[in-house]
Amino acid sequence: MGELETAQFSALVVVGLLVFFYGGTFLISTRIGKKEENADGYMTAGNNIGFGISAASMTATWIWASSMYASATSGYTYGISGPIHYGLWGALMILFIYPFGKRIRAVAPKAHTLAEVMYARHGRSSQLMLAGSNIVGSLISLMSNFIAGGVLISMLSPFTFTQGVFAVAAGVLLYTLWSGFRASVLTDFVQVVAMLGAVAVIVPFIFLAADFPAAFETGAGNLTAEQGNFFSSTAFMEQGAPYIAAVLAYAIGNQTIAQRLFAVKASLIKPTFLTATVGYGAMVIGVGMLGVLALYLGYEPVGGDVNNIIPGMAAEYLPPVLLALFFIMIVGALSSTADSDLAALSSIMMADVYGQNVAGKEKANPRTMLLVGRITMVVATAAAVAFASLQLNILDLLVFVGALWGALVFPVLASFYWDKVTGKAFTTSVVAALAVFLPVRFGWIPVDGLFGIVVDVLSVVGIGVVLGLMVFGFFGAKAAKIVGVAAVVVSAPFAVGSLHEYATLCGSLVAYSVSTVVCWAMSARHREGFDFALIAQRTGDFDDGDAAAAADADAAAPAAPAADGDPEPAGTGTK
Repeated sequence: MGELETAQFSALVVVGLLVFFYGGTFLISTRIGKKEENADGYMTAGNNIGFGISAASMTATWIWASSMYASATSGYTYGISGPIHYGLWGALMILFIYPFGKRIRAVAPKAHTLAEVMYARHGRSSQLMLAGSNIVGSLISLMSNFIAGGVLISMLSPFTFTQGVFAVAAGVLLYTLWSGFRASVLTDFVQVVAMLGAVAVIVPFIFLAADFPAAFETGAGNLTAEQGNFFSSTAFMEQGAPYIAAVLAYAIGNQTIAQRLFAVKASLIKPTFLTATVGYGAMVIGVGMLGVLALYLGYEPVGGDVNNIIPGMAAEYLPPVLLALFFIMIVGALSSTADSDLAALSSIMMADVYGQNVAGKEKANPRTMLLVGRITMVVATAAAVAFASLQLNILDLLVFVGALWGALVFPVLASFYWDKVTGKAFTTSVVAALAVFLPVRFGWIPVDGLFGIVVDVLSVVGIGVVLGLMVFGFFGAKAAKIVGVAAVVVSAPFAVGSLHEYATLCGSLVAYSVSTVVCWAMSARHREGFDFALIAQRTGDFDDGDAAAAADADAAAPAAPAADGDPEPAGTGTK
């Protein structure tokens, strides 16, 4: 790494690049700013965003600096199949969002957050549970993006990690604070175009500069047998399988995704998420291959920290011009997700905390809501900067948050399709799932003997739940039940007795299984049904102006069919 010193930028160059990027995004945000800002526009941009902006925003939000770093870490750790397990499953999870998204928009056309919908569906406890999980998740996401920015700046400039974190945090806050979600989605378009172009140039250049393909022949001895095996069971059990479960939970529980779902025109949900699927997969797998290349080269990341693989490889193999382009690419990637996290946190505090629990839907003051949203962004940025000093492993953080959200997936989805789900069933199932997840995930209780068998059985049920939910969105309840049961039957002989050895995977699967079993058991005996039409009546705009008029056409769109294709049941409307 002796060449790293000569590849560093001067302080003046780095400041210039940051001013160029953040100054440009701030300029864009001021062009869309309004003298009289609208609370609903600040949260969801009028529920009427077009295809190009929405697809780019969804892609940019899902592609963050942490996903690039984590994909490279996966390649460096597990070999050539690592980035595939990371990028492919992540891309497919974007695809799985759209059928559920269509149903969510059909029953809640003008909502701002999923937690707001849960309030209309069940009441305060489920709302605050979902909102609280998103606050934790978005803060962790914000922190990990600031970590990525601090690492990048500290490696490529004379500035320290802490100074880099502060610079990125201030830059993101500068333009997002101005116009909220509208600033986030518009700047996402510019950022994703820059990222895609940069990846198309930078990744091939590094491969050629590192003497590809000869490096893959001469460096094969640096790999273990599992790292050299494309169908490595270790890679699948430790990376692929946990990530399949984790990103499904991200797709359903993450407010940054839900916010874009509520913002895009209802008729454009499918093409938006299909386009984002392709864009995410191509970029993240491509960048992750740098980790595989580093493994073949016998590259040692600076300080032994795997978060340093991508910036270190770039510093070693890129000329100054392309290194500057790489710098902008990573800053754009982390900024596009960081601003989404800030927008998500502000909308939760505006709609769920102030709008419904402090002032009340009918009495909420839009001006006060805007103030709450902006204060939230400032406080969240300060908290994330403080947590970023811990420099935690990004890949571990992503999998942990995804597994944590796994406890919410079935209760949330069932609440949109099944009229028998109650607020008590929702809350109890999530609490029970977390009570099992935490000891399994962190090894608080030895998972051997009888308890190990119990964990294995619950994990097998979780496999059926995950695969069943994936099928459910596209093919309905009948196909989902068949696939879920088949998955349990096929996996049980291989999994029971050994699956508990993989704590990360088991933690996620037990969260799914426990929440599903408890929620179903408590809801099946409930006789009164819920009238889904009430959700649209109980959610909607906080402003009285015409900001939401553009969403009226989408609100009048026909409701998506129930899981089995039958009309929605007409309930009594009781909660």
